[in-house]
Amino acid sequence: MPDPIPTRLGPCRLGIDTGGTFTDFLRLNPDGTLTVYKLRSTPDDPSRAILVGIAELTTGPIDLTHGSTVATNAVLERKGARIAVLITAGFRDLLLIARQTRRELYNFQVEAPRPLVEPGLTFEVEERLTYTGEVLTPLTAAEVERLTQALKQAEVTSVAICLLHSYAHPRHEQALQKALLEQGFQVSASHAILPEYREYERFSTTAVNAYVTPLMSAYLTRLASSLAPFSTLRIMQSNGGSISATQAKAAAVQTILSGPAAGVVGAQAIAAASNHTRIITFDMGGTSTDVALIDQTITRTSDSLVGDLPIRLPVLDIHTVGAGGGSIAWIDTGGSLRVGPRSAGATPGPACYGTGENLTVTDANLLLGRLVPGHFLGGRMTLDLARTERLAQTLADKLSLSVQRLAEGIVRIADANMERAIRVVSVQRGHDPRDFALLAFGGAGGLHACALATALDIPTVLIPEHSGVLSALGMLLADVVKDLSTPIHQPTALLTEQALHERLKPLLAQAQQTLALEGFSLADILLEPTLDMRYTGQAYELSIPFTPDFAQAFHRTHARLYGYANPARGTEVVQLRLHAIGRTDKPALTPTHHAFTPQPPPQPTATQPAIFESITHPTPIYLREHLVPGTQDAGPAIILTGQSTNVIPPGWAWHIDAPGTLIANRA
Repeated sequence: MPDPIPTRLGPCRLGIDTGGTFTDFLRLNPDGTLTVYKLRSTPDDPSRAILVGIAELTTGPIDLTHGSTVATNAVLERKGARIAVLITAGFRDLLLIARQTRRELYNFQVEAPRPLVEPGLTFEVEERLTYTGEVLTPLTAAEVERLTQALKQAEVTSVAICLLHSYAHPRHEQALQKALLEQGFQVSASHAILPEYREYERFSTTAVNAYVTPLMSAYLTRLASSLAPFSTLRIMQSNGGSISATQAKAAAVQTILSGPAAGVVGAQAIAAASNHTRIITFDMGGTSTDVALIDQTITRTSDSLVGDLPIRLPVLDIHTVGAGGGSIAWIDTGGSLRVGPRSAGATPGPACYGTGENLTVTDANLLLGRLVPGHFLGGRMTLDLARTERLAQTLADKLSLSVQRLAEGIVRIADANMERAIRVVSVQRGHDPRDFALLAFGGAGGLHACALATALDIPTVLIPEHSGVLSALGMLLADVVKDLSTPIHQPTALLTEQALHERLKPLLAQAQQTLALEGFSLADILLEPTLDMRYTGQAYELSIPFTPDFAQAFHRTHARLYGYANPARGTEVVQLRLHAIGRTDKPALTPTHHAFTPQPPPQPTATQPAIFESITHPTPIYLREHLVPGTQDAGPAIILTGQSTNVIPPGWAWHIDAPGTLIANRA
């Protein structure tokens, strides 16, 4: 049983993260204790595993925060709704033309992204407004009727309305939206989804929302109807906060990176409890690895890609690669060993699960002695070592390798893929990874963290007590967040602070009203306005806190990020944003243990041979619940929890700190 965590909460709360191989559950009980649970996911219908887990954990009303991959998978697999796009006449191919950039500069055979909209389902609207709002071509009732009939004949249920300049002048979009809603269509209007300029990004984001909203709406309706009476359901957003299920049904695009975002929120809280404010998060699951950099605060961005599609919404700055425990090892046409990005997923899973036919990273770790076959998922699942060895021998023979060399190669290739991802969020953005600690979580994070830290010369690794379900913990820690914006597009020299405050007032009122409806008092609402600014003539902006010296702050920020600034050059304010936070009650993650005395570990549960750097080491195995704060030793060691396996290789020392986090340092 985990240690009690003090909390001001009364009702039972659940955080649930459903992703690739496993669905993770974390229950915060009324007495402050945590209950952890994992189940194999059900990819055909994620709610089945969720409802089974809920039934195992509770029978009464719950307050549930859920991170979902329904929207993400629909986009990646192109399994969303049949949608139509209404677009200003003359711009029918805008979504296909995109930015006319080449994803692979020297590849003449590069394939265009698969479109979300089927051929023939983009309809031109005879209307036109100028950027000042002047009507060039009015939207007539006859045109609205023509489009309505065309959509009915096309048998679409979801419609994206994308008209020019509607971010500032939405009246034509509003008229179309009203008419189509009355006819029973699900409608996503660009002025409501993303009231910002740049037509392609705005239209793409709106089309994605129309594509995934019907699926998310049906999924959430089905899930909510199966919960106990008086339960509440909230959905994690990509920006690190949560929204109600009702809002998620209408704006599903906001949930498209919800699971990884929750992990970053949880990682920051765990690191802060252990007095670390500069960390690189390393979330390795069954299908992918997500990494992010936190330098005092979590970094957010308004530009992200899901698959091949730009999503211009505020999201946590997370980089994802297709490397996870289920990543499949294969031989390419040149006879070289490759790993990923294809994953065995939950079904059939790695070979050692008993059904998969492909060797994966998890199988390689088992062959190297870094997993304990009889203590997977806390002993609720046994890994089939003999079956894995037979399949590995077949692949090894094709490469003229021993099984051990094959397993080491698979792990090294996977590590190289994840190392590159960490370099993207650190080295490529001007940060030295040696100045940060690596915080590892996810079901497989603790298996690879020390090896990655060695490769990147990172001195410290943190592995939380509940690392295997940290994203679920992040959902319990998440605030309710609303992101609002309004266009400005004026030179800074023509703007006064008072004028910007006048433009901010409607956003403040909207945020306070929306959060008040969700039960937040003014004392629990935090409002953070920012300005998107750039030098005149630049194409992209920096987000600057809206303070009295915002103009000077822009130059300082530009110099820090790009190495130069030009205070003599004119700037302009493009967008005014408001990040509104409704602060929720949270489990306390401050140290729960009193001062402790360093002590050696208890007698190991067992010892097994494990291979590190081609050398076999007798490796002690410890159960995490037997290690109290102050426990310390040197690697190698395997430390087991009910959700994950943590490996400390030779050359590393480890200890348990006051909050219960496993800390590993290079010896």
